[in-house]
Amino acid sequence: MNINTTDTRNLSVAEIEEFLKAPKPFEFSATNRKEAYKWIETALVRFEYRKLKRNHKGIVREYLKVMTGYSNPQIARLIARQRKEGHIVRKSYHRTKFKTLYERADIILLAKTDELFDFPSGPSLRQTCKRQYEIFHKEDFKQLSHISTGHVYNLRAHPAYRNTTRYFRPTPTTAVQIGERHKPAPDGRPGYIRVDTVHQGDDLELGKSVYHINFVDEETQWEMTACVPVISEKYLAPIFEVVLKLYPFIIIEFHSDNGSEYINKAVASILNRLKIRQTKSRPGKSNDNALVETKNNAVIRKEMGYLFIQKGAYKIINEYYHDWLNIFLNFHRQCAYPVITINSQGKRKRTYPPNNYKVPYEKLKSLPNAEHYLKPGVTFAQLDKIAYNQSDIDFKTEMNKARSTLFVKIKERYLRDSIRHIN
Repeated sequence: MNINTTDTRNLSVAEIEEFLKAPKPFEFSATNRKEAYKWIETALVRFEYRKLKRNHKGIVREYLKVMTGYSNPQIARLIARQRKEGHIVRKSYHRTKFKTLYERADIILLAKTDELFDFPSGPSLRQTCKRQYEIFHKEDFKQLSHISTGHVYNLRAHPAYRNTTRYFRPTPTTAVQIGERHKPAPDGRPGYIRVDTVHQGDDLELGKSVYHINFVDEETQWEMTACVPVISEKYLAPIFEVVLKLYPFIIIEFHSDNGSEYINKAVASILNRLKIRQTKSRPGKSNDNALVETKNNAVIRKEMGYLFIQKGAYKIINEYYHDWLNIFLNFHRQCAYPVITINSQGKRKRTYPPNNYKVPYEKLKSLPNAEHYLKPGVTFAQLDKIAYNQSDIDFKTEMNKARSTLFVKIKERYLRDSIRHIN
């Protein structure tokens, strides 16, 4: 039954009490909030609610509750509002609207950048966007230059992001069992190189594939890559000598696992001639060479995949590495650098603050007295021309085109070799 908002009968509190005790053949409820508020306000004024005794107030409150169908907390709020403001008016609802920081265009740009750099970690992508605006002055990255790492992951779930980029599934890790002999200890100095081999993958008919050699500096993560058709002194020794000379800083130590491709007289002779100390990993300490193992998966496998590549392609792969990949890795790709703390129990803890993401060249420049580590004849002015000649985005775009051309050539060579093998 709807309440009568025009009811002005002078009911006493005693009459209301008797009314509440009587059986109800029907239920009361308010169908119109505006009219119900008006009726409650009129009733409170008519009964002079403020002047009533405490027990009489309870009777009036119960009466209002029965007639409107409202709950005790609702009636209490409305009485308090009438007492404070003198009337009860329905308040209009205004939804709080937050300012949109990242428009659809920003999310699409983030998705394209993420895909271009092969889906790096959130802090790395954040730092890349920041560099585009602050160093290379790309205005379209102005808003993204302030993005937080957490919001990078939020936007990756946005429909605009998912509709822009292809589906990505992280490359599964592979277990590598390596004997270790020496703990890497650069002590904040560059020049402590870690090296490892990555086998591309075999073909049942065409045999063995190429091998990638990965060199990583322990302190700066300066990385150089090379390719050889077979693991032998004939190909490895010249590659070692060339790559070690390409590093801009002085090499102090050459560290590898206990494989025969590294522990042999030819490599030892080269290292002795270059005055580089050779070390091996310790048994049972797999973390000794962990950095280069991580780079094998994050760089080599991401760049070259797992499919078979015939041995004859190693020359064009080396050209691509020299002209594109090695430059990208050291001047345009973000790397995470840990901050190591030791607690009271002597345990070491590694953290990766967002401001510790840098490209290896910037890490090298940030070292105390960095110029003292450079080789004679090498200056930061020369390296700056390489580092800032192109933005990260522009260089990676051209590099991806070069990589596509490389794989077209590899495929053509594979088809020729397959036909020759069949014939």
